[in-house]
Amino acid sequence: MASKNAEAMQGHWAKTRSLTFFVLAVWFLFSMVIPWNAHILNNYSFMGFELGYYMCVQGSLFVFVVLIWFQNWRQDAIDDEFGVGE
Repeated sequence: MASKNAEAMQGHWAKTRSLTFFVLAVWFLFSMVIPWNAHILNNYSFMGFELGYYMCVQGSLFVFVVLIWFQNWRQDAIDDEFGVGE
């Protein structure tokens, strides 16, 4: 029984760790990579704004809110799958 519980906890941690790495990768893309390359994106426009400016000011904020929602939604599903949800 303890072996089965340990395997379930390892599976839970593996999925949680994968989700965390994915969220951190998307966060890094929108917080570091896009602002660093904003001068390249400024060749294009979106809603009358240069795309690099828009992504740094509005686009990244939108992505961060969606990312928080996605991570919470997915973590709840992982917790329920392994029986550790509320």
